Amino acid sequence: MIDAIKYDIRKYVKRERRKTLPEGFTAWDFACRVGADGSVAIVQPLGDVARAIDSVAADEATQVYVEILAAPGYRTVTPVGDAAQRPSAQAATPPSFGDAAHVEKSS
Repeated sequence: MIDAIKYDIRKYVKRERRKTLPEGFTAWDFACRVGADGSVAIVQPLGDVARAIDSVAADEATQVYVEILAAPGYRTVTPVGDAAQRPSAQAATPPSFGDAAHVEKSS
């Protein structure tokens, strides 16, 4: 069952990334929460969702709560060479859970 959940999550993320971005945005950002239920779900980066699901399953939970919200965002540039060791000052802010569904851009 866990593999089926992970498969569905990967499928959802791929489908969301194929959607057309609103004008002015360069990438989709994903806000994710994972836990045994909604009240104890912890915010996770998208890359750690599978590990978080495994952690919930290791605690012998009978269910898992996964929330993934897609919001338009900005792709950050990965520095090349020595600069690759430094964190990017232009890191995008991930979407928040309160307003991820409604994003406005002022001109």
